[in-house]
Amino acid sequence: MTCYALSAPMTTVWTYLGFFLVASHVFHAAGCVVNDMWDKDIDAATSRTCTRPLAAGDLSMFQAFIFLILQLALGTWLFMQLNEYSLALGLSSLGLVVLYPAMKRINDWPQTVLGLCFSWGALLGTASVAGTVDFDIYIPLFMGGVCWTIAYSSSYACQDRDEYVKNGLHSTAIVFGDQIRPLLFLFTFVACSLVSYAGILNGHGFPFFIGVALGALHLVGLIARIDFEDKESCDASLFGNSWFGFWVWAGAMADYVLRMQS
Repeated sequence: MTCYALSAPMTTVWTYLGFFLVASHVFHAAGCVVNDMWDKDIDAATSRTCTRPLAAGDLSMFQAFIFLILQLALGTWLFMQLNEYSLALGLSSLGLVVLYPAMKRINDWPQTVLGLCFSWGALLGTASVAGTVDFDIYIPLFMGGVCWTIAYSSSYACQDRDEYVKNGLHSTAIVFGDQIRPLLFLFTFVACSLVSYAGILNGHGFPFFIGVALGALHLVGLIARIDFEDKESCDASLFGNSWFGFWVWAGAMADYVLRMQS
């Protein structure tokens, strides 16, 4: 979206796309390690997660800590390739990464913090290209990502509801209860509306909004079909959500290419 607004060359698009593909994997992996270190005992008592290396005793906490330090060192080095504003913005998100595992112990909405973590890339991406953030545009996009994360992570967490209740943990999957399907539709509607609003503010054309519409239709189908009592269905819904991101990206990319050719 920033490359579209600035009419940046295609080389800029592919350079930053490749960069954030690598960086997102590094920091997602680091976040998983932090989460597993926090939740070692809980994971051991939960059927879905009891085979994770720390929970199963295949790795020690010290080994996990060393692995985490190496990942954070690599991630920090990657951030140092960006401008100073982006470096500070990126490093400021680490507090949320550490905070998320604690939220399921003290707050009914831990998925909100997860959404803040995952959506931080919307701010970091534009900062890396433009050197600043136009918050009028990117806060709606950021919050759309948060709502999307709450929706897909809540549906995925349904398979753990009973064990979470037994272990005294919190989740939107528990809070939403029997109303989870309509609430997922609601969060999806808000997410798509906010992404579309960000597109309007950024001056996008029809290809962008076609991408959002295709992504929205895909999410509606997923929510309509999911069986919240079936583990495989919850897993499939989580992985299927990636297509929403693809369609939004494809629409934005098509819009950018058409603009550069005009």
